[in-house]
Order: sequence, then C-alpha cells, then structure tokens
Amino acid sequence: MTEEIIGNVSDFFAQPVVAGIELTAPLRVGDKIRIKGHTTDLELVVDSIQIKNANVTEAKAGDSIGVKVSDRVRAGDCVYRITE
Repeated sequence: MTEEIIGNVSDFFAQPVVAGIELTAPLRVGDKIRIKGHTTDLELVVDSIQIKNANVTEAKAGDSIGVKVSDRVRAGDCVYRITE
C-alpha cells in the first residue's frame, strides 16, 4: 500500500461535515484517501466530490473541492491517495 500526496485541507465545515481541499493531483469518486495532520489521521473512500456546490465524479490538480468526511479535519492537513 502506497500513499501519494494529492493536496491540502484549506477549510472545514461542520454542517454538513465537509473538508475543503486544494488539489495538487487528480482525484476521483471511489479513490481511497488519508487525511493526516498534527491531530488528524483519517482514512475514507471518496463517495462524492463537489466543486462550487455542483457534484462531479473527478477533479484535477488546481481545483478547490469539497469532500464529505466522517470527522473533523484542520486547515493545513495533508491529503494522500492510497493505492494498493
């Protein structure tokens, strides 16, 4: 299992529980990601991606996206794609 950095958390919204992420590499629905920071360590499968409140199935490097998360994340946390 390898991890590749694909972006950073730029914002967190509590209702609904969504992480704002600035991508440095592409991301697709169904990808497994890990969000890791000083007090954060969260793994999840991306089940939806939003760009400007519109659902998309994939996003490219440079996009600012929203991803539903199961717990609090913090600005500056690193986002990794996990591959088998």
